[in-house]
Amino acid sequence: MPQIAQLADTWSSQVFWLLVFFGITFFVVGRTMVPKVMETVSQRDSQIASDLAAAKASRDAADEQEEAWRVRENENRAAAQAIVAKAKDEAAAKSDKKLKAAQARIDKKLADAEARIDEARSEALTEVENVAVEAAQDIVKTLAGVTVTKPAASKAVKEAMANG
Repeated sequence: MPQIAQLADTWSSQVFWLLVFFGITFFVVGRTMVPKVMETVSQRDSQIASDLAAAKASRDAADEQEEAWRVRENENRAAAQAIVAKAKDEAAAKSDKKLKAAQARIDKKLADAEARIDEARSEALTEVENVAVEAAQDIVKTLAGVTVTKPAASKAVKEAMANG
């Protein structure tokens, strides 16, 4: 076969050019491109690391601020509850004071009304007694034809009213 016979004649030349081409490729790629790529990768890694560190620092700062906010919020809530409790106590005290004043006025009016009722009752009893005395005098005069004095009739009416 003629192709195989040529192999021995062209072999050394092909190996030479193969080595030259791969050598040039190695020096071009290995000495110029690979270091640039590695430097870019290294810069990228350092940028990612610094970004992660900055993010962690920001997250830690945000967590601290959130905790401070929560503490402040709890303090404000407690203060607001204290203000509300104080307002409720003041309102209850004012309400109690107004209720006591109103109860005092009502008690005074009630005492005055009871006094007027007692006075009216005693006046009514006196009037009933006077009417009963006059009626007893008239009844005795009409039935028995005897005139009874007012003191005697009053005494008899009082005895009758006392016995019920």
